[in-house]
Amino acid sequence: MAQVEKRGGLLRKSSASKKPLKEKVVLMYDEIFMTEDPSKCSPRFWEELFLMKVNLEYLEGKLESLDGEELMKIKDNINCLFQHCIQALGEEHPIRVVNALQTLCALIRGVHQKNKSTSGFDIINMLMGFDKAELCMKNLMESLDSLLCAEGSESLKSLCLKLLLCLVTVTDNISQNTILEYVMINSIFEAILQILSHPPSRRVHGYDAVVLLALLVNYRKYESVNPYIVKLSIVDDEATLNGMGLVIAQALSEYNRQYKDKEEEHQSSFFSALTNMVGNMFIADAHEKISVQTNEAILLALYEAVHLNRNFITVLAQSHPEIGLVTTPVSPVPTTPVTPLGTTPPSSDVISAVELPLDADVQTSNLLITFLKYSSIVMQDTKDEHRLHSGKLCMIILTCIAEDQYANAFLHDDNMNFRVNLHKMPMRHRKKAADKNLPCRPLVCAVLDLMVEFIVTHMMKEFPMDLYVRCIQVVHKLLCYQKKCRVRLHYTWRELWSALINLLKFLMSNETVLLAKHNIFTLALMIVNLFNMFITYGDTFLPTPSSYDELYYEIIRMHQSFDNLYSMVLRLSTNAGQWKEAASKVTHALVNIRAIINHFNPKIESYAAVNHISQLSEEQVLEVVRANYDTLTLKLQDGLDQYERYSEQHKEAAFFKELVRSISTNVRRNLAFHTLSQEVLLKEFSTIS
Repeated sequence: MAQVEKRGGLLRKSSASKKPLKEKVVLMYDEIFMTEDPSKCSPRFWEELFLMKVNLEYLEGKLESLDGEELMKIKDNINCLFQHCIQALGEEHPIRVVNALQTLCALIRGVHQKNKSTSGFDIINMLMGFDKAELCMKNLMESLDSLLCAEGSESLKSLCLKLLLCLVTVTDNISQNTILEYVMINSIFEAILQILSHPPSRRVHGYDAVVLLALLVNYRKYESVNPYIVKLSIVDDEATLNGMGLVIAQALSEYNRQYKDKEEEHQSSFFSALTNMVGNMFIADAHEKISVQTNEAILLALYEAVHLNRNFITVLAQSHPEIGLVTTPVSPVPTTPVTPLGTTPPSSDVISAVELPLDADVQTSNLLITFLKYSSIVMQDTKDEHRLHSGKLCMIILTCIAEDQYANAFLHDDNMNFRVNLHKMPMRHRKKAADKNLPCRPLVCAVLDLMVEFIVTHMMKEFPMDLYVRCIQVVHKLLCYQKKCRVRLHYTWRELWSALINLLKFLMSNETVLLAKHNIFTLALMIVNLFNMFITYGDTFLPTPSSYDELYYEIIRMHQSFDNLYSMVLRLSTNAGQWKEAASKVTHALVNIRAIINHFNPKIESYAAVNHISQLSEEQVLEVVRANYDTLTLKLQDGLDQYERYSEQHKEAAFFKELVRSISTNVRRNLAFHTLSQEVLLKEFSTIS
């Protein structure tokens, strides 16, 4: 008997002696693509269609092959198919429901492919007809809501979420997707929350549910009242918020794990040995090889939760076992193609690992720690556009956290100490720190470490000015909290001071190149004012009097850098150039730093001369400083502990529009044919009762 091969809806005999046979479902599709009503000659046409296994590829391909005019001719049949799909969702037989859901996916995607500006037809009219659209979408959303909330098949729920993701992402700019107006009116918000609050559902569908919610929140968010924003902002159910936090933590942990695996694999490779041999000449290239795709979709979900819902802040500190240290049996997971934005869900072994009970031998973690580790990886390389976007979003999330009173309370809580192993960029002049020696400290120390790490590793030709401004703002907001609440944080402040001075030196040495692109005086002013915060209010939040002495020592030791900065800004503020005003602000801000230098330097020189010492030790300099505090006069500077609160709509709208566009494009790419395939579903519903 000749072997039968199936391809593109054809049943073809290998001998090729006869014409290829089309499978029945393809013949039925062909009838829909005629201008006649297919049910005229066959009254049971629609009933039979939804018993046939859907051929997604053929149906979408057929829709794409038609031009706008040809599609308009069969509009009535497409309307009819769409309506019968919705009717089939209410059927008792799961096979019919599955086939209807898949057909809807193909229809929505196929018709949208034709929605170019030249096609001249309206999507809603083409799919449903204007007169029936409202009722159609009401019925569709109610059916999807029922399926998602029912105690039925998990595969069926998964397909419902895939259909919703398909519906939301068919256009690059989701705010131009007019069908979403009906998704706003007929909300599925409660269904999404139910999935996140119910552990078994969350393990299977949590990732899709969180990404779907993040996208829906961004529909026309600046133009009209979005019900998903309103509802998300007032959620206070602990189980739901914790569920959302777990899904985000799992996805970020999966990224961290993949990076760590690649890093270890890379270090043991021949290339790594060669790198060491030639004195780290190729360290930059070596680092490039261990990059892992970033996940902006899940990061956007974290941002929306932190930004919109104050109750979610508590979730950041919820303890769970360190993902990756707990081992569980791993079941095979179908692979999903990785695309530039990496919105593929984490594998299920990570999801199950996280929800195990806490073990005394396992390092506990929380969402904030996982996020800080993720940020430390993503921020290492900002040359790539996606990583730059990820780095910016990480900084924005940290800005929101640094402004929140409750977040600051647990960040600075001495009773909540953790070892946070941040990833550090390989650099020639420093050794990799041993992970085991990490101290247990309040979480704010890890945030400050991350900011210091960013400052010292991004002084480069392609200067990320925007990220530096955000980084300094995060540090400033944390200092404002410490000053206000008189929190004396035991932190190695000298590392921060040193990083800030080195950044000033970089700005000065690259003045001409940087000024061609950026107003570097904005950043210089912020850095100088951080020092002014320490000088003016340091006695209220520095841990010991000796810390305050060390601050003065560091300013005096690096006086040349401050002198050079003053010379530079004075030169530009006395010229009538474009930087006059910006530079003069820095000139005024340097008044106390210059007073300290001019007051102590002569006294240190005098001490050295009297005692015949050519080079004073640190302790000797500190002795001079302590003895001469009383005669130092400083000016009181206003507004050092004030800052402008973060505002998305006025300053970040363009960034978020572009970010959501790229996430939408990527989610659509990941909804490949196999993610909608019937293999699992057919096994589950192998018999129709």
